Amino acid sequence: MMEEEELEFVEELEAVLQLTPEVQLAIEQVFPSQDPLDQADFNAVEYINTLFPTEQSLANIDDVVNKIRLKIRRLDDNIRTVVRGQTNVGQDGRQVKEITRDIKQLDHAKRHLTTSITTLNHLHMLAGGVDSLEAMTRRRQYGEVANLLQGVMNVLEHFHKYMGIPQIRQLSERVKAAQTELGQQILADFEEAFPSQGTKRPGGPSNVLRDACLVANILDPRIKQEIIKKFIKQHLSEYLVLFQENQDVAWLDKIDRRYAWVKRQLVDYEEKYGRMFPREWYMTERISVEFCHVTRTELSKIMRARAKEIEVKLLLFAIQRTTNFEGFLAKRFSGCTLTDGTLKKLESPPPSTNPFLEEETAPEMEELALEKGELEQPKKPKAPDNPFHGIVSKCFEPHLYVYIESQDKNLSELIDRFVADFKAQGPPKPNTDEGGAVLPSCADLFVYYKKCMVQCSQLSTGEPMVALTTIFQKYLREYAWKTLSGNLPKTSSSSGGLTISSLLKEKEGSEVARFTLEELCLICSILSTAEYCLATTQQLEEKLKEKVDVSLTERINLTGEMDTFSTVISSSIQLLVQDLDAACDPALIAMSKMPWQNVEHVGDQSPYVTSVILHIKQNVPIIRDNLASTRKYFTQFCIKFANSFIPKFITHLFKCKPISMVGAEQLLLDTHSLKMVLLDLPSIGSQVVRKAPASYTKIVVKGMTRAEMILKVVMAPHEPLVVFVDNYIKLLTDCNTETFQKILDMKGLKRSEQSSMLELFRQRLPAPPSGTESSSTLSLMAPTPEQESSRIRKLEKLIKKRL
Repeated sequence: MMEEEELEFVEELEAVLQLTPEVQLAIEQVFPSQDPLDQADFNAVEYINTLFPTEQSLANIDDVVNKIRLKIRRLDDNIRTVVRGQTNVGQDGRQVKEITRDIKQLDHAKRHLTTSITTLNHLHMLAGGVDSLEAMTRRRQYGEVANLLQGVMNVLEHFHKYMGIPQIRQLSERVKAAQTELGQQILADFEEAFPSQGTKRPGGPSNVLRDACLVANILDPRIKQEIIKKFIKQHLSEYLVLFQENQDVAWLDKIDRRYAWVKRQLVDYEEKYGRMFPREWYMTERISVEFCHVTRTELSKIMRARAKEIEVKLLLFAIQRTTNFEGFLAKRFSGCTLTDGTLKKLESPPPSTNPFLEEETAPEMEELALEKGELEQPKKPKAPDNPFHGIVSKCFEPHLYVYIESQDKNLSELIDRFVADFKAQGPPKPNTDEGGAVLPSCADLFVYYKKCMVQCSQLSTGEPMVALTTIFQKYLREYAWKTLSGNLPKTSSSSGGLTISSLLKEKEGSEVARFTLEELCLICSILSTAEYCLATTQQLEEKLKEKVDVSLTERINLTGEMDTFSTVISSSIQLLVQDLDAACDPALIAMSKMPWQNVEHVGDQSPYVTSVILHIKQNVPIIRDNLASTRKYFTQFCIKFANSFIPKFITHLFKCKPISMVGAEQLLLDTHSLKMVLLDLPSIGSQVVRKAPASYTKIVVKGMTRAEMILKVVMAPHEPLVVFVDNYIKLLTDCNTETFQKILDMKGLKRSEQSSMLELFRQRLPAPPSGTESSSTLSLMAPTPEQESSRIRKLEKLIKKRL
């Protein structure tokens, strides 16, 4: 029966087993076979033809059939074995599962048994421990209690989930009751040993109290805090009596005695009670911190009551002694007992490394970083933070107005001394080696500022720092106006202005009133000083912002003071420009008064050009040498002079009328000579030739080229009218009718002739010549411009030859 079922299973399997090509390929790779019967594309006809290729081979048909039947029988046996093996797997799995279940049950039983035994042991330990704890508590055996109590509490933690059992809950309540009793008992023992009123018990601490402290470490933290609080209060009770507000030693002049007293108390504590309290209680630090809090409160009260008696020297003395004491605490203690609230209220931001904090050896500019007022110097290593900073000294902050008022007075006297010294000693003497040097007074001012800032930052980084900044602003402005602007030389225009007669004196052999060499050097010196103050003020603002509390940084702003020094710089440059400009005025006036219509031939440069060049060569080297350390401001001087002189030269050029052709050629030669001198102005008279700044060169080329174009238009024939007008528009690109009429006046044309030309000029303005018109214009110019072009080429050759 079994065999029939197996055969049916095999037949069904063969019927439904249809392998995919991928599976068939995998089987062939794992079980390679050359037998045709194992091939996927097996063909029975081809296989039979292979076995019996001829008729004669049919004689062996019985042998072949027997072999095939034997092979089939073997395959059936193999399949049957595999099928039976798969049938037994399910039975074996069920047997194994039953064995595993039994093992798990035994394992659970073992675990539960172990837990039960452990719990019973813990319960036995807990019950015995509670009994012992209660007995030891009654006998005040704190040493044994300290060891036992921690163990009992550890064991009790294992029974938190069993608190529903009455017996366990009862044991837990007995432990809590024992803890409460221990706390009350220990507090009573300390009260007896150190009563709140009366004298301390003579002698050192007993072993009972030392062991009691160990127990307090395990109990509720409030017990430990209460012990510490009562002990420190009792320990400092004498201090409050000795330094009451009505006592002479309580005032600021004897503040040293407060700190000496607490130092003695710390020594006394170490000798008598140092071994009673655990080291991790940090009792000496706690005593010191509480002393600081009490002292700050007491000092605040007495200073409020006697505020009128506080003088700046007394205040600084008290602050210095207090900060020294805070430094002493920082060296001895870590500050671990300071609460977060104390730190937030009392700690000031740590002082940042700051060049104003560094020691200055002398007030000279070399010692104060001469390079453009830079106060940056190599930074020193940052000192560790002091956790005790301000813990007492914070009480002085409300009274720092005394210090600020003192600095206000001192700075006022310092500025007055600067002004008096300048009047007494006079302006600095000219010195080619140190010309334009910064005034020593500004170094003194910033050295004093640095000392004030450092000192104030040690006292407070709050509102007093802002108040000091206001004082700094006040005296920066006063220094700028009284010491710098107030000592600038006065121009002749400020005392009545220049007159025509004074400008014409040069033609008679006299010079116009000008600044002396000493005055030029003084102006340059004040300019250099203002530049140094400008840069240093910016550095000062940055350092003040680093020092002050972060919430107050926006109130530190010295922009107005920096603008004041910029104004001094601009005024100084303007004075230098006005002086050189005024020196050149007589020469320009002389130029405008020359009879240019009578010039018969072109010669060397005119005398007025020589006069202008002479004044430039006199002033510019002095100014350049004195502004050697502030090159950018020398460039500004050159640019401002060019912007002032060139328009003035063109204005006087228009006054030269009428002008003959030869006269215009002479003026063109003079203009070119002035142009070359102006281009060379920044390095004129210098042994080191330096290329002029591009911004300056652009101004000179543009301005003087316009002057040359004006003269070239004057030299051009005015007929035909259209050609002349278009030539004017092309060369000058000026649509102003007044300018065009000035050109006509320079040519000496009559008003009747000018009217038609002006009308034509107005007609030509709306539509400038196009490319085609320009070509026709050039062709119209061809006949007569040959003569003009020839003149211009000759003139250019003459200019090059003269240069």
